[in-house]
Amino acid sequence: CDKNMPGCLIAAARLDRPAVFVYGGTIMPGDHRGQDVDIVSVFEAVGKRAAGEINTLQLEAIEECAIPGAGSCGGMYTANTMASAIEAMGMSLPNSSSQAAIHADKMRDAMDAGAAVNYLLEKGIRPSDILCKEAFENAITMVIALGGSTNAVLHLLAMADAANVPLTIDDFTRLGEKTPVLADLKPSGAHMMANLVHIGGTVPLMRILINEGLLNGDCLTVTGKTLKQNVSRSELKYPAGQDIISSLDEPIKKTSHLVIMRGNVAPEGAVAKISGHEGESFKGKARVFDSEEDAQKAILAGKIVAGDVVVIRYEGPKGGPGMREMLGPTSAIMGRGLGEDVALITDGRFSGGTHGFVVGHITPEAFSGGPIALIKDGDQITIDANKSVVDLDVTPAEMTKRMELWEKPEPRYKRGVLAKYALTVSSASEGAVTDKNLNL
Repeated sequence: CDKNMPGCLIAAARLDRPAVFVYGGTIMPGDHRGQDVDIVSVFEAVGKRAAGEINTLQLEAIEECAIPGAGSCGGMYTANTMASAIEAMGMSLPNSSSQAAIHADKMRDAMDAGAAVNYLLEKGIRPSDILCKEAFENAITMVIALGGSTNAVLHLLAMADAANVPLTIDDFTRLGEKTPVLADLKPSGAHMMANLVHIGGTVPLMRILINEGLLNGDCLTVTGKTLKQNVSRSELKYPAGQDIISSLDEPIKKTSHLVIMRGNVAPEGAVAKISGHEGESFKGKARVFDSEEDAQKAILAGKIVAGDVVVIRYEGPKGGPGMREMLGPTSAIMGRGLGEDVALITDGRFSGGTHGFVVGHITPEAFSGGPIALIKDGDQITIDANKSVVDLDVTPAEMTKRMELWEKPEPRYKRGVLAKYALTVSSASEGAVTDKNLNL
């Protein structure tokens, strides 16, 4: 549900014709014995079943109520993250990102989008008039304030590339140093997107951030007005007593939860999601797997223990190919009760529903001969969010020796679309786009 949104914006940027993005809307939460549940609840229940904490009937009961109807995954996972980012960017109508898929508000949003497109045509306003560097900075700020998905880094880099806007992973660090996390939303928090919808959605938060100087309110939007004008009639606060959006004086986290890391495992960058619940650093022994499936089997079989750092490699843009989400393994770790005791690093991606001590998008990826390809079982790995590094405790001489012995694996696909994709795709730190190095 997340990749169609950057896909739409990439198309809009390339075509540069008047366009409005319409989000399909969030799902309502399921109800399991009075508790809100969603798709991630099912994945984590699989881990609990493997650990013997619940039986098959209890797992099936969660499965049967987790998806009660239409809509995107219900937390601040990648779909809701990207919808909120696109709204802050100015390419969708106000509050389009915070409406339930089944609510009449979403039907009105779709109808209003048609009128907005006509207005854009009349005024000659194109995506290139909206998609400037400041608009992308607004999107990043919104993602951080909402505690959004790591995938936003990859997607926004790709969208910016299509719009010819210079954006790098270092922009996330720069903005993250001054932007707090304010939303207590799943997966790291307690609430569902539907709860945010209930208290007013994203518009009040945008007004608060504009008032604080964290969002640029002068950016043009698809309404033909500025972002500041769009939210000017909104309240400058949320209803009294709500505990979903924290005040700027008492944020959930003073700086970004999305940490761009480097170090000798990821010299070209990686993305960590550090909410603070899991601590700021982790040191443990590597348990290395060359595919998501092999890691998942080991976790469910109880072969991963406290103190392990699960390494999943050859899952990057080229190696996968396609850079799959590691939701299964991370959810299995959480379900087995190891969320605070086991870390996971990968050259693949994560689902927006992933939480725990995780580092993804490691570059260079294993298939390209990155250092992650040289890690062996038992190696000591240190992840330090304060220093923004993920390091392997191996000497440079040993790394050189391992590199000399490393052999590039055969590609998983030698014909067809995925083979062509693997040949042309760029690094995850560049947005994993396929037209950056064509030399045309």
